[in-house]
Amino acid sequence: AQQQLVCAACGCVLAEGLLTTTYAEEEHLREVAYSQSTGQKEQLSRCLQRGIRRVQDLCKVLQLPTVFEETAVSYFQRALQHPSFHLVSLEKKELLGGCCIFVTCRQHNWPLTMGTICSLLYVKQELFASVYLSLQKELGLSVPALSLGDLVKTHLNSFRLFQHAANVPAPFVEDKEKMVARTMQIVELASETWLVTGRHPIPIVTAAAFLSWQSLQPAARLTCTFARFCKLAGVDLPPPAHLRLKELLEILLRMASQLAWLRVFNMDKKTVVKHIGDLLQHRIFLLKNAFCLEDEEEQRVVAPGEGSPGSPPAAGGAAQEEGCPSERKRQHEGVPRPLLPPCLINPRKRLRTAAPSASDSAITGDEPISDSEIEQYLRGPEEIRAFRKAKAWP
Repeated sequence: AQQQLVCAACGCVLAEGLLTTTYAEEEHLREVAYSQSTGQKEQLSRCLQRGIRRVQDLCKVLQLPTVFEETAVSYFQRALQHPSFHLVSLEKKELLGGCCIFVTCRQHNWPLTMGTICSLLYVKQELFASVYLSLQKELGLSVPALSLGDLVKTHLNSFRLFQHAANVPAPFVEDKEKMVARTMQIVELASETWLVTGRHPIPIVTAAAFLSWQSLQPAARLTCTFARFCKLAGVDLPPPAHLRLKELLEILLRMASQLAWLRVFNMDKKTVVKHIGDLLQHRIFLLKNAFCLEDEEEQRVVAPGEGSPGSPPAAGGAAQEEGCPSERKRQHEGVPRPLLPPCLINPRKRLRTAAPSASDSAITGDEPISDSEIEQYLRGPEEIRAFRKAKAWP
């Protein structure tokens, strides 16, 4: 009996008669998609498929290499398969893709800031940081820190002051290479003077970019404010940036006081910007002179009050001690302060405890006495004899 051989995929008749097939017919039989035969696509959930597409789209927006995209997708698949991320909110699952891209860029030393990812995902940095830290912990990822040099270049790439535009006046346009080099030097100065330690780097880089931009053409740019500079550059003004700018100017003023040809001028926070180039050129020498004379000055202040052992104090010693706070303050006004972190120079004010009331401070005689306090009392000879006599009684 003749039988028909029908293709399972398309239903066409391949042959009639004996159940024998040619090589071409066998190849036609194999033309079935791998995903149709195994259900590979059905194994990927909609959340995973949507997340992978989101990661790929973000990589295309950031113009990352193909290797970065593949690594970020693999991290994202591992994260969604981890039990710690099964019950998280949908918002955090969408943030996982951005965190995987951020980790991949850091591992390949690609300069990418957390603020860039957050601006693309429209999320707050606090939420992104929490998801990023949990991803790094659960997957055991090793993420190297981004150097300040790479961060300066990346942050300044977003500035719109390097090409002529309608909203940017011609004197405000600056050469990118010059501004990056000058900003890098100011950031290095901030790092040497403890201004970067324990702080968010973006406000410091923004303040350093403003000072470098002003110092390159001070005649036309000294009247421009920090807020207007950020508006023209098209970047946000971080809230602590004004404080970082103030601290940088204080360091520059202290350094300027050590230059002989600048002492004749009455330097302030505006005029010192004109001489930033000279200050950066001799910054090692100026920092040493401006912040390393504390011990010598203290010895000069303390030495006049010291005398030979056993000698009586000076005649005006008592009067000097009475006005001690104001006198010391007046003496130390010209003394250079040591080079310390700002948290030690201006410590946070501690909360004052409430003063004890009169009833609390009143002595009733029922207070407990510790053993150490009892041992502090000294017994005389009579007390010792009375104590021994009382101890000998049965």
